[in-house]
Amino acid sequence: MNYTQLSANIQAYTENTESNFVAEIPVFVQQAEQRIYNSMQFPSIRKNVTGLVNSTTPYLACPSDFLAVYSLAAVDATGAYEYLLNKDVNFIRQAYPNPNTDKGIPKYYALFGPQSNDVKELTFIVGPTPDANYTVELHYYYYPPSITTNQTSWLGDNFDSVLLYGSLVEAYTYMKGEPDMMALYNQKFMEALALAKRLADGMERQDAYRSGQFRQQVT
Repeated sequence: MNYTQLSANIQAYTENTESNFVAEIPVFVQQAEQRIYNSMQFPSIRKNVTGLVNSTTPYLACPSDFLAVYSLAAVDATGAYEYLLNKDVNFIRQAYPNPNTDKGIPKYYALFGPQSNDVKELTFIVGPTPDANYTVELHYYYYPPSITTNQTSWLGDNFDSVLLYGSLVEAYTYMKGEPDMMALYNQKFMEALALAKRLADGMERQDAYRSGQFRQQVT
């Protein structure tokens, strides 16, 4: 389902083609996408980037579209990966109190806080301070481009029911619709969301190596 089809379906289900309502449909869809993407962990909402850390600083800038970490690894000169463990900033400060002398290949990371030159973006702190230049590979969660701007999306192509009913819940809330219809749309959304979670957090993760990540049992 592309955005044109989704918009037409929202208008048909709600029987509302009033111009102000139609103008708000992108907002309904984007709100639904945000709820869906924060309810499960589809591989389609992950991406990876590489960067560099060095001996002069234990800090690493987050990508501008960063939401949450999936994994962070330091790569040494031989190409071997050292996957870092997530800790609090105070753990890293306590374990490596002197960043000028406590150096080695990083083993831990923490979300440190906003960049000093851009308070909207976060930074990582790693510990110990790198003893050389290391490539780091970050896999992270982000909001993929909305179907409202790209016309298509992975969600629209592969699980359009959860996107449709999520958008209808937002649309009917805007309309201050009848409680029984609101309850019906919300029920259909939750049913579609449960199926989507079965795919994202169940079937797509049955053979995951990292047991710490959420996995839903599939029967």
